[in-house]
Amino acid sequence: MIKAEYNRIKVVLVEKKKTQAELAEELNKGRVTVNRYCNNELQPSLETLFKIASFLEVDVCDLLQKG
Repeated sequence: MIKAEYNRIKVVLVEKKKTQAELAEELNKGRVTVNRYCNNELQPSLETLFKIASFLEVDVCDLLQKG
């Protein structure tokens, strides 16, 4: 079974030279939760997605996989 990838959070973190630990701290979430977001094992809520976009200084659309 192929795992669907819905977000690009992991890629954008690397592009912006930010760590998952920094993102977890910013979101006030556990590192495991953020790791699961980054590995597409769990999808953030819309509100959290906007917070991630703000932290990374990108548009929300930049965090989503294209079609």
